[in-house]
Amino acid sequence: MFIEQAFRGKHDFWLYLVGSLIVALAAVIGQIPLTVAIFLENGWEASMMSQSQMMQSLDPNLLIFLLLLSFAVGFIGLKIALKYLHHINFMTITTTRKKVDWGRILLGFGLIAVFSSVSILIDYQSNPENYVWNFKPIPFLILCLIAIVMVPIQTSIEEYLFRGYLMQGFGVLAKNKWFPLMMTSIIFGLLHIANPEVDKLGYLILFFYIGTGLFLGIITLMDEGMELALGFHAGNNLVGIILVTANWTAFQSESLLKDVAEPTIGFDVFLPLLIVYPIFFIIMAKTYKWKNWKEKLFGKVETPAEIIN
Repeated sequence: MFIEQAFRGKHDFWLYLVGSLIVALAAVIGQIPLTVAIFLENGWEASMMSQSQMMQSLDPNLLIFLLLLSFAVGFIGLKIALKYLHHINFMTITTTRKKVDWGRILLGFGLIAVFSSVSILIDYQSNPENYVWNFKPIPFLILCLIAIVMVPIQTSIEEYLFRGYLMQGFGVLAKNKWFPLMMTSIIFGLLHIANPEVDKLGYLILFFYIGTGLFLGIITLMDEGMELALGFHAGNNLVGIILVTANWTAFQSESLLKDVAEPTIGFDVFLPLLIVYPIFFIIMAKTYKWKNWKEKLFGKVETPAEIIN
């Protein structure tokens, strides 16, 4: 069982709190190059600029690279926590399978990448006035190289931290599966509260982030591993950065399209949660023949017999 793999190493809950702090500290250290770049570009005037102004002062590709760099350093922090606090490796928080199933990663990636690409294309054809064609060959090629390498790192550290590390930590603490599922989803959603999307659209958008965290948590528990969630998260962010961005989103990039429409929030926030994600659930469940939903999502977390013995 996925959560029970935590018992392979040291699993006192305070270790997970310390480990999370180590990851956060590593991510902060990873932001130093971005801070330096902003001050080199703007001088001490940067201290009087808004976050949006600071971000817009840098070349979009350089900004993307430096923003994503902090997640790569965060990975180092998580590795330190796993090795020196818990005495386990990444496989322990990745999957119950003997090795990572890349087929599952590709399925998760493909589902959301195809859906997002088709949705953007349909909206572009239906509402061309909402978009500006932004293709610049060299900047776009550089963006693709950065995104293909760095975006999976960014999405993977988030998945490893929430659907792996903290899912197991909260599961060991609560001795059940629904509590870690809910806690990791809520924390994951609330950590997006500083995103410019929230400032632009309001707090209602947090339901989407929390719901997405819940979706990723459910498929992790049902599949006894993070592969589907890893692929899904990477596909979602990669398509977004490469195909379309707006001046009010977290990542500004040299994407193919710029969304210039005035953003509004409504049923479109709940559409993925109520319709799209359930369809993905069905596809995944049928593909991998998921069973015992009640036990996998609401069952108890018990110390494995081999650990007791």
